[in-house]
Formats: sequence, C-alpha cells, structure tokens
Amino acid sequence: MKQGVYQHYKGAEYWVERVVKHSETEEKLVIYQALYGEFGWWARPLTMFKETVVINQESIPRFEWIRAERDAGS
Repeated sequence: MKQGVYQHYKGAEYWVERVVKHSETEEKLVIYQALYGEFGWWARPLTMFKETVVINQESIPRFEWIRAERDAGS
C-alpha cells in the first residue's frame, strides 16, 4: 500500500502514513490522519481500508488513492 492522500467514499481526504502490524495478532493496520478538523490520527485494519462498499447499487472503494503529496499544490 503506498503512502499518500486517499479519499474516503464520503468525500473526506486522509493522509496514509504506513501499514503496521498489531503486536498481539500481527493483523496489518493502516495508520492514517484526517486532513480536516482536528487532524486526528486513526488505525484501521488493512482489509477494511481496502474493501469496497456498495452505494446506489455500485461497488466502489472505501478509500481511493488520489495523490502522493498532502497538499494538492505541492
């Protein structure tokens, strides 16, 4: 999974920092930061991050990579 800005299917953008392993289960987790509001950091299982969701009978990615830089003008 590449580092960069991903867009959630609801429209918000997030910076993906890296993929790590859970210390007990070794499950892969995505570490990412909201690029809005309080810019909070989050962790989500990689399988969930990469899954698709069905919206209006169309299967779309939950998160989609959109660019390598945090700022669109960078």
